[in-house]
Amino acid sequence: MSMVPKTVLKVSDQEADAIRHAVRTADVLTLGEGRERADLHHVAGLVALLSDEHVSGPIYDLPRPINDDSITRWVIESQALALAGEALLIVNLDPVGDIAGYSRITVWPEHSAAELAGAVRADRQNSGQGGRSMAHSFGWIFETLGVRMMCLTAALDNIRVQKGIDAAGFVRMGERDAVRPDGTIRRSIYWEMTRDDWRMRHRL
Repeated sequence: MSMVPKTVLKVSDQEADAIRHAVRTADVLTLGEGRERADLHHVAGLVALLSDEHVSGPIYDLPRPINDDSITRWVIESQALALAGEALLIVNLDPVGDIAGYSRITVWPEHSAAELAGAVRADRQNSGQGGRSMAHSFGWIFETLGVRMMCLTAALDNIRVQKGIDAAGFVRMGERDAVRPDGTIRRSIYWEMTRDDWRMRHRL
C-alpha cells in the first residue's frame, strides 16, 4: 500500500481539483510510444510479466499471489482510482504488442504529490535505458499531472533501482516501513523531490 510523503505541502482545493482532472484526462502516449492505460484485456499480459520474480519480486505494492484473479482486481481498482483522479496504471507494449513493462502512478491530489512504481520485462533490464526512462517518467509526472512533490521507495537490497533514483537527484530521507497489500512490512529506503528542484536540475 502506497504511503503519503513525509513532507506535507499546503494545497488549495483548486490545485487538488486540477491534479485530479489532469490524472483523468492525461494522454499516456505522451509518456512514450506503446503506452496504454491498463484495462481488462491486458490482464493476461500483466500476469505473464509479473509472474517472473525477477520483475515483480522487488515491488512491494503488487497484489499477491499474482494470478488472473488478483491482477483483474488490481486493474479494476486502478481504473476506479483513475476516474477519481488518484492513480494511473500504464502498460508499455513492445513492437509485437506484448507487455514489456508497466508503471503505477499513485497520486494524492490533496498533497500535490505522487509516487511511481513499475518494472520492465527481464530481457529489457540492464539495457542502459533505465535511467533515461525513469527521468522521463519523473518529468512527465511533474509537468503533465501537475504535482509539486514526488516520493519514491526501494527495498534495502535493490541496489540497481537505488542508483537510478540517486542519479535522478532525489534526496534520501531515511527509511520507512512499506506495507504490502497482505499487511506484511518491507523496510525501504525513502526519497523525495520537489517540482522546483526537478526543474532547476533540468533547467525547465
